[in-house]
Amino acid sequence: MNLQIEKLYKIASKSNRNIIGLMSGTSLDGLDIVYCNISGTGRHTDVNIKSFDSLSYDKEVKDKIRLVFAQENVNFPYLVMLNEWLGSLHAGMVNNYLAKNNIPKDEVDAIASHGQTVMHVPAHQHGNTAFENATLQIGDGDHIAVKTGIITISDFRQKHIAAGGEGAPLAVYGDYLIFSKIGEDRIMLNIGGISNFTYLPGDNEAMSVFVTDTGPGNTLMDVWMNTYFDKSFDENAEIARQGHVNWKFLSALKEHYFFDLGFPRTTGPEVFNIEYIQQALKKSDQKHISHENVMATLNRFSAETIAEAIKSNFGDQIMYIYLSGGGAHNPLLVDTLQELLPVCLFNKCDVLGIAGDSKEAVLFAVLANETLAGSPIDFGTRRGVPGVCMGKISFPV
Repeated sequence: MNLQIEKLYKIASKSNRNIIGLMSGTSLDGLDIVYCNISGTGRHTDVNIKSFDSLSYDKEVKDKIRLVFAQENVNFPYLVMLNEWLGSLHAGMVNNYLAKNNIPKDEVDAIASHGQTVMHVPAHQHGNTAFENATLQIGDGDHIAVKTGIITISDFRQKHIAAGGEGAPLAVYGDYLIFSKIGEDRIMLNIGGISNFTYLPGDNEAMSVFVTDTGPGNTLMDVWMNTYFDKSFDENAEIARQGHVNWKFLSALKEHYFFDLGFPRTTGPEVFNIEYIQQALKKSDQKHISHENVMATLNRFSAETIAEAIKSNFGDQIMYIYLSGGGAHNPLLVDTLQELLPVCLFNKCDVLGIAGDSKEAVLFAVLANETLAGSPIDFGTRRGVPGVCMGKISFPV
């Protein structure tokens, strides 16, 4: 037997596994690294976070990624080189993290790497009937495995698409295993670059679980801040609070077919980008409003589209909403959500024992645990949530 296959078998046979989860989102902030001990599988999964760090990308790294990120036309050789370069970069960041936290490599069973999404094009978006849903994450898993010496599981989204999904949102799988609670209807709302939520029914029935993207979270606000204020994001909504909502502009922002699609649905910064903002300003004849008013309106746009997606599916049902992602730290956005969803009870997901900033990295560690030792969960035949275990396995040698 191949020694790596034998090692994989032993890892899968253990009662608990030490897994490092890696997440780099569409905000391009950096790499989240979480070290977890995960016992059990499926509905018996229990996660103990040993350590967590969020490592920022420097400007050079961000600039390299932006050359291909959500770009319709790219330099293909550059994309190929970046795929491998980013895998090596992530491997180096993991090695530094292990050294900093005095974690022996032989203590780690596996790395779960989401990679960096550079293109997400579900069929409704690309419109080419010859092709199905498509997505691409770079940061090659073999480079991570070889350069860390640790078995790596990566490229999770392809199995989801192969089984009939759109490749997103994947949070539903981890959300269901970790956060479901009998007697409490929950929404796990993640406000990253794109916002998505998972509905977890109080009866804990997998076939009633629901997940969807809602539209922009932080992506439009971030790109405007980066372009006109030379900042990565609007910290504490400082800029947005200086402005006022422009209702004509807001109305134009909502005029996109995505918001008329049925649920579930997915999208990305390929649609919601600076050109989208500029087109809406032009369409509404509001091109000369202040940058502060633009920010106030974009903030409201994210809040309204999130609230409308929740209301469209659940009406005025009382929900416990647990927030994660960068948007959970935006006080204006959160205040507006509470205003628009007055019957819902809001809190950060930190109160459930997992910090919101680490949640996505944890979820991919959980997905890797299911790939190693679990089995597919039957979510029924509904579109968007195929019952699959995801991820490709890379060996160190």
